Amino acid sequence: MRRPAAALIVAALAGPAWAQDRPPAQLQVLSELAYVLGESHALRQACQGVSDQYWRDRMSQLLQMETPDEAFDRALRDNFNTGYAAAQAQYPTCDARARAQSAAVARRGAALAKAAGGP
Repeated sequence: MRRPAAALIVAALAGPAWAQDRPPAQLQVLSELAYVLGESHALRQACQGVSDQYWRDRMSQLLQMETPDEAFDRALRDNFNTGYAAAQAQYPTCDARARAQSAAVARRGAALAKAAGGP
C-alpha cells in the first residue's frame, strides 16, 4: 500500500471509539480492513523483504486502539492472517503483478478507511 492510503487508514482508526461501541456496519468495515492490512503486509514483504513489519505494526495499532473483546480480536487477527496468506500465495515475489495488486489493495484500503469515518 502507498503512504497516502496508510494515512487515511490511520486517520480513520484514530478516533476514540472502541470496537464494542461501534455499530455492526463499522465492525464489518474493521473486519475487511484487517483483511486488507494482511494483504498489504504480504505484498509489501514480497517487495521489501520478510523483515518489513510496516503493515503488521499498523494491525497491532488497530487492535490497541479498538480494544476489541476476545471474540472480535480473534476475528480481526484471523482476517489479517487470511488476507496475508491469500496475497502471499498469489504474489510470492515482487513483480509487476504484485505491484499492481498492491495499488489495488491500497485503493480498497482507502475506501474502507473512508467508510470507517476517515477523511
